[in-house]
Amino acid sequence: MFLIIGYVIILAASLGTYAVHGSLAALWVPTEYIAIVGLTIGGFVAGNGPKAIKGTIAALPTIFKGSPYNKAFYVDVLCMLYEILAKVRKEGLMSIEGDIENPEGSPILSKYPAFAADHHAVDFLCDYLRMMVGGNLNAFEIENLMDVEMETHHQEAHTPAHVVAKVGDAVPAFGIVVAVMGVVNVMGSVGQPPAVLGKMIGGALVGTFLGILISYGFVAPVAGQLEQKVEEGGKIYQCMKAVLLASMNGYAPQVAVEFGRKVLFSTDRPSFAELEEAIKSRK
Repeated sequence: MFLIIGYVIILAASLGTYAVHGSLAALWVPTEYIAIVGLTIGGFVAGNGPKAIKGTIAALPTIFKGSPYNKAFYVDVLCMLYEILAKVRKEGLMSIEGDIENPEGSPILSKYPAFAADHHAVDFLCDYLRMMVGGNLNAFEIENLMDVEMETHHQEAHTPAHVVAKVGDAVPAFGIVVAVMGVVNVMGSVGQPPAVLGKMIGGALVGTFLGILISYGFVAPVAGQLEQKVEEGGKIYQCMKAVLLASMNGYAPQVAVEFGRKVLFSTDRPSFAELEEAIKSRK
């Protein structure tokens, strides 16, 4: 929503102010639009492998969706972690084996559909609960493994943002290429009347204008949105990591979830009283 609002403001500030003293028809040079779009798509395809291209195309629609990672979501996650750890404390680690091996049929996880829909987060949780049940790794070893996995996930998730940012950086250069081609065309028509040459020169400069506008006004905001989506999506893993490690170090479930609550962004973090009330209401 904010991306579209931003686009409207950008167009109003650029084309709107230009229209006050110039003709918008002068900016309509279809061949230059086609050339810049073609060069941009070609650069995107040539500079990335199939995995990066597929990941970027899949990530683009997410910028028009609201973030699922809000306070209500994290309250559910912390309550879910509390229920699992409370069950472990009461019945032993083996009591959650069914929840780990069949998360879709888990009585606990099924109560939290928003979390269950995030398959990467569910796999992360189940994998480390499985290691805890196995009992072969200590907290230090699991923490190191979590850090490595989170770093790998972070790098993969950032790929679309990096790809779009690089494409955006290249678009002004593509605009210059198109403008230079237009100037070459002008130089081949020096015998034409000044009015004709002026129109041709103006058309050539449209390429530079378009390249800069598209890069900084349209592509760069998309890269920024994708970057923010990645940062928001990575916080859940830090939250689960903090809770599980606190539990492995001997803290009670009520205290362990506090470790997870503290790592959340201030805008998404429930207060101590809110989390305590939510846990009590779901017992």
